[in-house]
Amino acid sequence: MRKLKNEELNRIDLETFKQSEKLPIVIVLDNIRSMHNVGSAFRTADAFVVEKIYLCGITAQPPHREIHKTALGATDSVEWEYAEETNSLCEQLKSEGYQLGVVEQADESISLENFKPGTDSKLAIIFGNEVFGVEDKVVEKADFCLEIPQFGTKHSLNVSVSIGVVLWDLVNKIKLSQ
Repeated sequence: MRKLKNEELNRIDLETFKQSEKLPIVIVLDNIRSMHNVGSAFRTADAFVVEKIYLCGITAQPPHREIHKTALGATDSVEWEYAEETNSLCEQLKSEGYQLGVVEQADESISLENFKPGTDSKLAIIFGNEVFGVEDKVVEKADFCLEIPQFGTKHSLNVSVSIGVVLWDLVNKIKLSQ
């Protein structure tokens, strides 16, 4: 066994990426404090070819050195937009036909392994602040709430890790199962 060289990875170029079919998912970052988490969200969104990222509230926006450090250029490939208020953005996304899903620990959450997205669903997946989570008024608007099963003492994952876990699960269920 040997590691592959970069030229063996068959990576597509920026223009091909922008023209490629995207997964019908948008990521909403609700008041994310860490620019490293924002950069990581971009990099993960690029890896799974999602439609767009919405940066809301206090979430930092590119260009910024700290975002770029972890995004590694994904701020150029992934479409993004800033929205001042997550709650208003949710209303807009619902009117555009997106189902709103929050990733949160809530009384009616669905354990991630049990979630079954519809075949023609457009999903807006909302990830919350590192300390306070998703805003309560946004949770109340959601169509569903996803919870990542955890078995240790913390019952908490870094938001960038949560984004990776949830997106991989959705890619597996939407794209790879077809």
